[in-house]
Amino acid sequence: MRIRSTDERQRRLERLKEATGESTKSGAIDEASKFFLAMAAVDHGTRVGKLEELLSTAADRGSLTTAEIAEILSTSQVQLEASTTYDISNGN
Repeated sequence: MRIRSTDERQRRLERLKEATGESTKSGAIDEASKFFLAMAAVDHGTRVGKLEELLSTAADRGSLTTAEIAEILSTSQVQLEASTTYDISNGN
């Protein structure tokens, strides 16, 4: 398969290689396509990806914590972890 090269496409592929940690364009495209499909997959016209899962879960529960969101959206390509810290002082 041959993909026409443009300056914009070359810059995008270089950024994609950096973001995925892949050393080749084909490796970067593979990882990016896996991530995209995990997020926005469609099966027989029905969305089944993690974004659908996130929205459906939020609609069912009414709200989600950042940890719950991170758990739903985490993939093998992009692992998410959420934590919350608080600092309360008396203003002095």
